Amino acid sequence: MTKHELVTAATGIDIYFCDPRSPWQRGSNENTNGLLRQYFPKGTDLSQWGPGYLDLVAAQLNRRPRKRLDWHTPAEALDRLLSEQAA
Repeated sequence: MTKHELVTAATGIDIYFCDPRSPWQRGSNENTNGLLRQYFPKGTDLSQWGPGYLDLVAAQLNRRPRKRLDWHTPAEALDRLLSEQAA
C-alpha cells in the first residue's frame, strides 16, 4: 500500500490503516482469520498446500454472502462499487 495516496486520488476512496497490536480495528480481517481456521488450524505451514487448494479455499470464502455486505458476496459488492464509480 505504498501508493495508497494514488489509490485514494484515483477512486475517491479513503484508505485506513489500523494501529499495530489493535485487532479490534481489524474486524473483517479477524473474522476472515477465523474462517480460515476451518480449513487450516492455527500454526499450519501453508507451504504444504498447493496453489490449487489455496485458490479453492479463497474462492469458497469469497463466495460466502456477508451480513456486512447486506448478504451479498464480496465479488458482488466489488462489482456494485466499481459500477457506481464508473457511472
